[in-house]
Amino acid sequence: MNTNLVYSEYFSAQTGNKVYLKPENMQYTGAYKVRGAYYKISTLSEEERAKGLITASAGNHAQGVAYAAKIYGVKATVVMPTTTPLMKVNRTKSYGADVILYGDVYDEACAHALKLAEENGYTFVHPFDDLAVATGQGSIAMEIIKELPTVDYILVPVGGGGLATGVSTLAKLLNPKIKVIGVEPAGANCLQESLKADKVVTLPSASTIADGTAVKTPGKLLFPYLKENLDDVITIEDDELIVAFLDMIENHKMVVENSGLLSVAALKHLDVKGKKIVSILSGGNMDVITMSSVVRFGLIERGRVFTVSVLLPDKPGELVRVAQVIAENQGNVIKLDHNQFVSTNRNAAVELRVTMEAFGHEHKEQIVKALEEHGFRPKIVKPNF
Repeated sequence: MNTNLVYSEYFSAQTGNKVYLKPENMQYTGAYKVRGAYYKISTLSEEERAKGLITASAGNHAQGVAYAAKIYGVKATVVMPTTTPLMKVNRTKSYGADVILYGDVYDEACAHALKLAEENGYTFVHPFDDLAVATGQGSIAMEIIKELPTVDYILVPVGGGGLATGVSTLAKLLNPKIKVIGVEPAGANCLQESLKADKVVTLPSASTIADGTAVKTPGKLLFPYLKENLDDVITIEDDELIVAFLDMIENHKMVVENSGLLSVAALKHLDVKGKKIVSILSGGNMDVITMSSVVRFGLIERGRVFTVSVLLPDKPGELVRVAQVIAENQGNVIKLDHNQFVSTNRNAAVELRVTMEAFGHEHKEQIVKALEEHGFRPKIVKPNF
């Protein structure tokens, strides 16, 4: 399905560029992966399809293969890491695929899928290290350039490199002047390390909240294309993804999974002005539990929710005094914890922890300062909510 570009006034104003979003989170399966899976299956012979397909995926490729296999009437088996969000597992099953949970990360699931393919004669469909799959993902670049011929930069998330290979290779064929920047999680920067070493390397671990790009080894078949066609690789910390999620929800009303937010967080890392930039939002398959956690930490990161601890004499009226100061400074209390056992001398001190909403860091500091001026000694502590 073609996904039309969305112009972002918010990110354009923030960066001084003209920023467009390529919303692959709006694909039928919730991610771009269906493009490569569908194209790959279309290139298989009847005999290869009849054997049944098997693949490994942290979620989005799984759904792409399951959906494409259903269209072609082919049996599909998908091996997913045990850490895969339940929503992605259930969605994959809903398209008719058999799901096997194995391993802690994608690489372990993939090794198991290859073993099963050998034992059972299945046709293996690699989620990224396959030139036909990468070619299918490249259709994104064709759509971008058709809609925005004057694009200067394309930012593309990188896990194993299939999306980045397809997009960068086709973009450079159509217009060599377009700069294509790969974006990886800092905790799973396998491509960046491989480019430094000038050969494919495997990271000892892949630790990131961007589960769709938690890959330890980039595609060996893809590496020459990535080396040739990517202009740079940027890495993003998990904290930046949390903030980007809030930005996307509040300003574009779109749910984008952490891997898809890599290209949004990367906008602040580009030292350019006045350019036309497209950020590819690779997917939107985020389960509700992960979403609630990201929102909570995002609010804390932005200074929109915080907790202060104050020590008070254990006598009537002290809580009212604290509440009055907070109210006068427009703080909104959402939780109170009163601990009378913080000290053996209750007359000397009991602890009051107040969790409240603020407009941001400046407002938060205003409230804390007001409490200090009224004789309280507030200490910022980790919120517990």
